[in-house]
Amino acid sequence: MQMHDAPNLNKISPEFAARLTNLEPQHKVRLIVLLQIKNIEDLANKRQTRSDRQAAIKAIQDSASESFNRILGIIDKFDGKKLRDKPDLLGSIPIEIEVAGVNALTASDAVKAVMEDQSIYPAYRQNSFPSTPAPSRQS
Repeated sequence: MQMHDAPNLNKISPEFAARLTNLEPQHKVRLIVLLQIKNIEDLANKRQTRSDRQAAIKAIQDSASESFNRILGIIDKFDGKKLRDKPDLLGSIPIEIEVAGVNALTASDAVKAVMEDQSIYPAYRQNSFPSTPAPSRQS
């Protein structure tokens, strides 16, 4: 497998890629890896019975697990660790890996995208919509 100096920008946000360039290659980062799932369009575009939905869920899980197994070597090579045992129902899995490993992940055809795993905090600003009605105007 050929290692690239830059990540595949179709699989990572420009902001995250820019932040990675400021880190040492051995620095660890947490990410959410979105795995390639085969034939998902076929499963989602039709009316389904309960058994159809169960079969679709199993197909997604199997496809995501297959893709995940294909990137385990990258995770090991770049001192990474999976932060969950298996991909979720959307085909994503959180991992921790060296910065250099992010580029290898984005080069893999088993990966649809990588996203920074970060905490999301509520914005502490005043709501732009008043909670009490505005006073009426006198004409």
